[in-house]
Amino acid sequence: MPTLTMPLPVDAEFPHWQRNLYVCLFGSFTTGVAMTLLLPFLPLYLEQLGVQGHAALAQWSGAAFAATFLSAGLAAPLWGRMADRYGRKLMLVRASLGMAITMGLIGVVATAWQLVGLRLLAGLVGGYASGSMVLVATQTPKARTGWALGTLSSGFMAGNLLGPLVGGSLPPLIGIRATFFLAGGVIFIAFLATCFLIKEQRPVRPPTTSGVQPPRASLWAQIPDRRPVLAMLLTGLLLTLAHMSVEPIITVYIAQLLPPEGPVTWYAGLAMSAGALGNIVAAPRLGQLADRVGYHRVIVGCLLAAAVLLVPQAFVTDVWQLIVLPLLMGAALAGLLPCITSVIRHSVPAAIAGGVLGYATSSQYAGQVAGPLLGGLVGGHIGMRAVFLATSVLMVLGAVVAGRSARQ
Repeated sequence: MPTLTMPLPVDAEFPHWQRNLYVCLFGSFTTGVAMTLLLPFLPLYLEQLGVQGHAALAQWSGAAFAATFLSAGLAAPLWGRMADRYGRKLMLVRASLGMAITMGLIGVVATAWQLVGLRLLAGLVGGYASGSMVLVATQTPKARTGWALGTLSSGFMAGNLLGPLVGGSLPPLIGIRATFFLAGGVIFIAFLATCFLIKEQRPVRPPTTSGVQPPRASLWAQIPDRRPVLAMLLTGLLLTLAHMSVEPIITVYIAQLLPPEGPVTWYAGLAMSAGALGNIVAAPRLGQLADRVGYHRVIVGCLLAAAVLLVPQAFVTDVWQLIVLPLLMGAALAGLLPCITSVIRHSVPAAIAGGVLGYATSSQYAGQVAGPLLGGLVGGHIGMRAVFLATSVLMVLGAVVAGRSARQ
């Protein structure tokens, strides 16, 4: 996990924000590891469950992996509204306990259908990382929000980066099923830490003169100016769509640069990990910069930098270039999600922040689903290089949207 080097002053309004950040960082890291550790051995586990044949393994693996993102995207707005009504800490307690139980149950499944069903359930009851974003965004002093969210994002990305490494190392030592039991146990520790260490400062609603609360207006009706919120929802969608559009073609693209018997999968994993590593290193620093110069400036700058870095990836001649350039692009993209979250948080009343950020999470999951489909379609019918160029155009479009929002 990233090292916390920035001084953490005590704030009178949010006296527990430092401890909340540490706990959410640990929980996001462990859940990130747990949700990605199955990648290296998922086909092997499906074979143990009776799936035979390369085509069937590929289809079941894709369904099992995508199921979590699908259900999580659908459930995010609901959990966000529940967080506004019943408390953000309660949603983290629910998510950590639900994920701990689900991970343990995945270790005892007997069929592929049960595995897919539990992956759907994990996305439905989970959402610890997105819930942590909401809690930290609403329980941190405004002057520290960008840095805190950047640090939290780094923790989750570190979990995503280490998850496949853990998943490749543990099953030979303790077995696949025991790996899930261990992951569930670690998440249960995060559940206990969330229960006993996080302290949430709930906003106090002012009493009405009549003593009767007025009927609750719709979520969007309570937002004074919807334009920056809608711009950030679109920017988040474009960000994840553009980022994920490269994922399905990177292995095939690297294969074109290597000899026929070259280590394609090793280089592909290295290229994907390079982007995550750049994100981990740069996210806290870009968040700190955004606190000083403004979130919109960092968003526009990051999108334009990523657009520029995508162009040479379309014309690489050696595989090492597809490691260095994604590393730089991961660093450029690192500041986007924390800044998008900060803009939304500062553009809506605190009482509805969870619900609006839930929609932001759904828009990002929509990009994660649409991105691979778009990348595969463009790469298959037009060519691999066109994917990088089209993605660069999407980044520029996102910068235009964010820039117009800033001017408004």
